[in-house]
Amino acid sequence: MKVRNFLMAVLTVAGTYTSFAQSNLLNAKTPSEIGLKTPAQLDSDNDKPLAYGYVHDRDVLMGKTVWEIIDLNERINFPLYFPVDTANIGSDRRSLYDVLSKAIRNGEITEVYTDSYFNTKKSLNDIQASLSRIDTTDAGREQINAGTKLSDEYVLRTDITAQDVVQYKIKGYWYFDKRQSELKYRLLGICPVAPDVYTINSDEKDYVEMFWIFFPDAREVLHKAKSFNDKNSALPISFDQILNSRRFNSVIYKEENVYGDREIKEYMQDNAQNQLLEAERIKEKIRNFESDMWNY
Repeated sequence: MKVRNFLMAVLTVAGTYTSFAQSNLLNAKTPSEIGLKTPAQLDSDNDKPLAYGYVHDRDVLMGKTVWEIIDLNERINFPLYFPVDTANIGSDRRSLYDVLSKAIRNGEITEVYTDSYFNTKKSLNDIQASLSRIDTTDAGREQINAGTKLSDEYVLRTDITAQDVVQYKIKGYWYFDKRQSELKYRLLGICPVAPDVYTINSDEKDYVEMFWIFFPDAREVLHKAKSFNDKNSALPISFDQILNSRRFNSVIYKEENVYGDREIKEYMQDNAQNQLLEAERIKEKIRNFESDMWNY
């Protein structure tokens, strides 16, 4: 039985390394060498995200800002959600939420706002208040009322984790570059959506926007963070590549309009099917502009 448990432990450790650290897998002579990159690999990894080209306002023949929802329950969006178990020692991958929240705490991402218009900045203390909740049990309140020191066992802490994130909201700009005669997309902001920390344990959760990040400010961090590549685990793909190349599925929930950028659900209420059809209509309207440019 002990031998069997030892073998299972070895297989678990080996599986952890091969699942999350594929570097040097075929050249390793011992398990400890798996995941160690060669100097040539480290040099090639020391790169920057692909820079955006300069676009003059006069070159934009058509421009439209849209807001979209990325549902993490859809299989195609799983690379943005998993892994949610951040305590895995052998894992060098993190979910998108963990990458963003850690970078905010470390000061690597500074352009954090309360809404998608990037008008009001959100401080680190404000973010921490929305991510964590500290409460005291009834026994702890009795200790406080009795004038004694509060024991740690009576303090309850609730944190929003990557597992709690259900959606991402993104803001982007579709534009037609008349110099290159091409319809392009530029991602401007991203926001994780999770239950309010004060309703996370209740039956009726209140889902809120945690914070909005100005995407160009986060590109360096997202370029270094890698996601799982289902086609080739030896070449993971960065979150910056996934988001910029739109390797996800999303639904438009708002476009800029004369009515104060009202959401689709505001003028198509109580009909989810019509809301989806309206989102597709907006998408097709943007796509058709490019095809109409080639009609003579």
